[in-house]
Amino acid sequence: MAMNPVYKVIFYNRDEVYEVFVRGIYQSEMYGFIEIEELIFGERSQLVVDPGEEKLKNEFLGVKRSFVPMHSIIRIDEVDKEGKMKVSEVKSSDKVAKFPFSPNGPRPTNDS
Repeated sequence: MAMNPVYKVIFYNRDEVYEVFVRGIYQSEMYGFIEIEELIFGERSQLVVDPGEEKLKNEFLGVKRSFVPMHSIIRIDEVDKEGKMKVSEVKSSDKVAKFPFSPNGPRPTNDS
């Protein structure tokens, strides 16, 4: 096992799929959440700017640790080295199953 492992975490966030690289991932003490910390961003000296990675940099600016709901996680991989972070939009034509909600519980609204 590597001394400083790097993990690729892919998860849903508001009709988008985030692919991030982190150094730490843990089961949270808050039931149903995974903690991710130490996000790894690409070099700032690049001439070409990736808008997806810039969006993630701005969104996670100043964040020490993030709590991701377990049901939003698609996949977690331990990788040899970090790659480019990505944000992909989930289109209505994509065959992505939504998390089932209890028929007796509150339903999410489309008020965004």
